[in-house]
Amino acid sequence: MSQQATPARPARRGRLARTVPLLAVAWLVLEIWLLTVVAGWIGWFLTLLLLVGGVFLGGTVIKRAGARAFRAAVELSKDPQSAQPQTGTSMTVLAGVLLMVPGFLSDLLAVTFLLPPTRALWRAVGRRISGSVLRSTSPVGADRFADAVRLQEQLRIHRPDGKVVQGEVVDPPAGPGGASGPSGPDTGYRPPITP
Repeated sequence: MSQQATPARPARRGRLARTVPLLAVAWLVLEIWLLTVVAGWIGWFLTLLLLVGGVFLGGTVIKRAGARAFRAAVELSKDPQSAQPQTGTSMTVLAGVLLMVPGFLSDLLAVTFLLPPTRALWRAVGRRISGSVLRSTSPVGADRFADAVRLQEQLRIHRPDGKVVQGEVVDPPAGPGGASGPSGPDTGYRPPITP
């Protein structure tokens, strides 16, 4: 008799992986509906001109964001100790991409990424989502998005400015005068660490 291998149960998809395709389809249906409504009001030719204008405007926004990021990188390379102002390049590039996508709903969303009050609101929403993903109890490997956010957070914590500080760990001596003893913290002299 041969033994049949029981098939492995597929891993459960995360909530985000289940809802993103549904949201994408709903977004596409709303874009098409809004496009037909606007075309009914102003005509197909003007609607097409607006869509082409959105592509050029999105390209200009991305170009300006890239130039601003390049200037900030050059400034940082000249003076690494200077406080780097937050350029908001990622949100501006995302707004440019959304402007280039055909549709008016994506253009409206792009405008919210460009205006300062709504940009701050989007940043707060992003921080809240990433914080909830970090606090999630899903095991490593179960949710790719949670793994990516955890990795990004670990990189930010361990290397906030990209500098490595050399040093060595010195274990305190065990006993009554050491840190593990009952008398309190170690206050003895320790020679300085030399390279």
